[in-house]
Amino acid sequence: MTTQSGTTDVRDEPGGAEAGTGFDEIHILWISEGMSCDGDTVSLTSADQPSLEDVVLGLIPGLPKVNLVNKVLSPSLGGEDFLAPYRAAARGELSPFILVIEGSVPNQNIIKGDGYWTSFGNDPDTGEPQPLNWWIDQLAPRAWAVVAAGTCAAYGGIHAMAGNPTGCMGLADYLGWEFRSRAGLPVVNVPGCPIQPENFMETLIWVLQHAAGSAPPPPLDHMLRPQWLFGKTVHEGCDRAAYYEQADFGLDYNSPKCLVKTGCWGPVVNCNVPKRGWMAGIGGCPNVGGICIGCTMPGFPDAFMPFMDEPPGGTLSTLLVKPYGAVVRRLRGLTNDVVNHEPKWRHNKRRLTSGYDPHWRA
Repeated sequence: MTTQSGTTDVRDEPGGAEAGTGFDEIHILWISEGMSCDGDTVSLTSADQPSLEDVVLGLIPGLPKVNLVNKVLSPSLGGEDFLAPYRAAARGELSPFILVIEGSVPNQNIIKGDGYWTSFGNDPDTGEPQPLNWWIDQLAPRAWAVVAAGTCAAYGGIHAMAGNPTGCMGLADYLGWEFRSRAGLPVVNVPGCPIQPENFMETLIWVLQHAAGSAPPPPLDHMLRPQWLFGKTVHEGCDRAAYYEQADFGLDYNSPKCLVKTGCWGPVVNCNVPKRGWMAGIGGCPNVGGICIGCTMPGFPDAFMPFMDEPPGGTLSTLLVKPYGAVVRRLRGLTNDVVNHEPKWRHNKRRLTSGYDPHWRA
């Protein structure tokens, strides 16, 4: 089978990396040369439950030794020295390894003649830039697992919006949604613009535990997201959700109330940021007054634009909930007033009025 980069797909070749588990050592080859801003790598550095340093230094029991290769975090001086493990993996001389792609994948097939959209190193023989697509074609079929870091890599993201000239797509769109790594895993998508740092680390830990033979494959949903992280909506974990139920909406970004009227898509977006926070459990879009613009979703950004306009469904749902919410809010207000008063028998008078009867028998 011929790939976009014009090479033969190594899935058609015998041999390759180990397909089992129980590894004592594994490489993580991280390529951020997709169409991206490197924001996912930057976000990852703020993880602390666990931190990336904990994993690389072997401080987490039960994990294989991890050799991370990432251009931002690498001690290498760069150039061919940095590319050496990638080239070894492409030749089938380094295994097992986990391939992490950051950034969306452009379509090389739409280029007329020579050229490329994004590259990673130069061809040692010709000196010409080697497109990202060539590296994916060589490494993904040999990888023990393949992980898409961020929404751009998972589904295309900003670079794949309507009218883009590059034909960008997500990694599963490029490899095929039926793709399976050497471990038998599909692409593992960890969306977010950028990734929530602990979400990515938690997923990576699960994959590493699976590589060590101490955990089953991570459970993924139909869009290949970790089910336990993206199984609930923003609204279901939001501190402001009760205001929605009571039809009590904020009309500006200073309000502590529900932000649906100011453009929040939380009721229909799969994301756990309101619960998890951002750094050290602090922050996260609605937690600090920001609306949810759906950045973890496959339809981002087109399905959520224009940002800051009230979602179409928000208008209908707020009309439906308004009469119910007004009644509920009034009834809760009355009950709140009742329970905000102490019982009448709490006093310092000479007569006990609590209802206690020392002579009562059942």
